[in-house]
Amino acid sequence: MSRYIFITGGVVSSLGKGLASAALGALLQARGYSVRLRKLDPYLNVDPGTMSPYQHGEVFVTDDGAEADLDLGHYERFTGVAAAQSDNVTTGRIYQTIIERERRGDYLGATVQVIPHVTDAIKEFILSDAGNVDFVLCEIGGTVGDIEALPFFESIRQVGLELGPSRAAYIHVTLLPFIAVAGELKTKPTQHSVKELRSIGIQPDILLCRCEHSIPESERRKIGLFCNVRGSAVIPALDAASIYDVPLTYHKEGLDREVLAHFGIADDVKPDLSRWEEISARIHNPDGEVSIAIVGKYTVLPDAYKSLMEALVHGGIANNVKVRFKWIESETFEHEDVALAALANVHGILVPGGFGERGAEGKIRAVEFAREHKVPYFGICFGMQMAVIEAARHLEGAQDATSSEFAGTGTHVVGLMTEWTKGNAKETRGNKDDLGGTMRLGAYPAKLKKGTLVHSIYGREDISERHRHRYEVNIAWQERLERQGMIFSGLSPDGKLPEIVELKDHPWFIGVQFHPELKSRPFEPHPLFASFIEAALVQSRMV
Repeated sequence: MSRYIFITGGVVSSLGKGLASAALGALLQARGYSVRLRKLDPYLNVDPGTMSPYQHGEVFVTDDGAEADLDLGHYERFTGVAAAQSDNVTTGRIYQTIIERERRGDYLGATVQVIPHVTDAIKEFILSDAGNVDFVLCEIGGTVGDIEALPFFESIRQVGLELGPSRAAYIHVTLLPFIAVAGELKTKPTQHSVKELRSIGIQPDILLCRCEHSIPESERRKIGLFCNVRGSAVIPALDAASIYDVPLTYHKEGLDREVLAHFGIADDVKPDLSRWEEISARIHNPDGEVSIAIVGKYTVLPDAYKSLMEALVHGGIANNVKVRFKWIESETFEHEDVALAALANVHGILVPGGFGERGAEGKIRAVEFAREHKVPYFGICFGMQMAVIEAARHLEGAQDATSSEFAGTGTHVVGLMTEWTKGNAKETRGNKDDLGGTMRLGAYPAKLKKGTLVHSIYGREDISERHRHRYEVNIAWQERLERQGMIFSGLSPDGKLPEIVELKDHPWFIGVQFHPELKSRPFEPHPLFASFIEAALVQSRMV
């Protein structure tokens, strides 16, 4: 029978509940236990798919096509366990399910209420499809006291009551601020947060206190006394130099031991943390560094590219180098002098995914610079489409080459997908369809052309990668562009959808329609990112 651990947060948001959940999952795995991680989000959107990255950071995509919270990326990167649609739910999705049931008459004429109908639907999500894992970790988004989160807190209270302490535990993440002028940590915010949590019927079993300084033993006892938690269960969560140090620091502070103690499990197995120690050593003791320019349209908020950043770090781990990011807003990059100055000394250029016309010309200019100056180039999703448009304009001579996404006239090298195959079924879309959940989403197979760069990188002919896009490069351009040296090195199994392009006479120039960053792990870097950073390292020795 699975044990459930609920991770909540208080005082302020962005304390790192997702990272704490992922790190705890990794620690339990290191002790030989199997884990599953889930995220409960209180917002009313059905999923984050239609939300601006400025609102909620990146949209993570699972193999089965769910658009999910970015914390699922942390879960996958730390545990290696592939997330699914059943691992992320929102208030919007819960209400959508309830209203559909009510319209069908499933409630037999009953008045539909928050309790029991909403809470029962949330509990159904928490407890369903868990498999036979030893631990299910459920993170509750937002902070205690948020009005929209109350049904979720009530639901996990009920689950804890029904399962009992032998199968349910509550970890509360709080802020322990340090007041510099007073020279001391302040415990009152944590006390008030726990008081708020207890007022809705939840007594935390473990407190994870985010702080900049170590917590004196006297303060741990004080927090434990006022919050009704044993002193050893007050765990310091100090800022770490790298997120991949967190499992090691949490183990050192005793988080995994306290979890086992709560469930009455003997602490008689030494966890195997060797791979985390190796990752930490590589991050903190690199042999060199490379500079990567990321030309995007949401660069003022790095969380919009969270998985991308981590995948680049993983590529650095694979090559034992530090990766420095140079963020370039693509809209301001549309002036040639800015382009030349910004890219003069970088060792690699990456153009990530995006939507809409804004900044597109700046991305095309970045592609042109990388092609002409032989700088390693990696185009992802939109970045591949801009690479194809650039080649059509400047190599094939189609000066009006563009995408139907942002231009009604011109030569549409990139256009809206209207149908494609998923498994054994045909998917169809129209330009008037709803925006939410209507893209080509999730894992799709592709076949690589033998003798190409990507075939040598992957080391196999058949691959599967995650997609999230609505527009596609027109396969009719394949022959014309291949005459100019742009190889269509990866196609869908039926040969109709371009998946990968590369340039023949270039040290490293690859564009992919999918999002390889979503499948990269620190202990298993994605081969494309490992190869890209290797190429950037070679470039750094030439600059």
